[in-house]
Amino acid sequence: MCYETALTKKKKEVKENFKKDFANPEQYEIYYHRSGFTNPNLQIVKMNEPNTIYPAEWGYVPSWGIRDITAFRKKYNTLNIKSETLFQGVSKEAAFENRCLIIADGFFEPHKTAGNSIPYFCYIPTDKYKDNRDLFVFGGIYSEVNNETNQFTCSILTMEANSFFTEVHNIKKRQPFVLDEGLYSEWFNPDLSEGNVLELIKNGFTSKEFKAHPVSTDLYKRNLNTNKPYIIEEVPPPNLLF
Repeated sequence: MCYETALTKKKKEVKENFKKDFANPEQYEIYYHRSGFTNPNLQIVKMNEPNTIYPAEWGYVPSWGIRDITAFRKKYNTLNIKSETLFQGVSKEAAFENRCLIIADGFFEPHKTAGNSIPYFCYIPTDKYKDNRDLFVFGGIYSEVNNETNQFTCSILTMEANSFFTEVHNIKKRQPFVLDEGLYSEWFNPDLSEGNVLELIKNGFTSKEFKAHPVSTDLYKRNLNTNKPYIIEEVPPPNLLF
């Protein structure tokens, strides 16, 4: 599952990379670690407005849960939605018309070894940016809470792990759905059937290669501010997994 993510690029870099404008630029801020359990804002591109980036609260809430979001979230964990059940349960009303792109440049996954859980930072290497990490998007769904104030919620889709992420997330063997950049427009195609969407998820994972390295177990300390540059840096022992 994907409950911890990062977006360390400057606003200008995000805008130029995706060629989209921010609806609420004053609300954009970089982060090195954001935990879904605090329901923070992520940056999304909605299906019905493909040229605009909006902030959206992490933790999808369907229309019938909006009246009491706190009560809904006590009952349902929607930080992630399994792609295999996208058209079932709480996510089914968003599956056809409320798909979105969720912007990131890294995320964290747990690796179990010798009875310990070690967080790994996962990213796509590139020479395009000084930090050598590329921007990418998760495929997701969203809901509209209040259209007058541009208030939205969102969830990251997950899928069965490929060979790389099976080694990283070696117990549950899951990975977030990172959509290939050549398929952004198709993800927003309103004419896709249920079968089309599921096939797109199955075959649409990015062709770019990921890397991963162990980071500080501070990541798991909820009483500690880990939204700092050190949290994505590799820590000893080096080459624990790769």
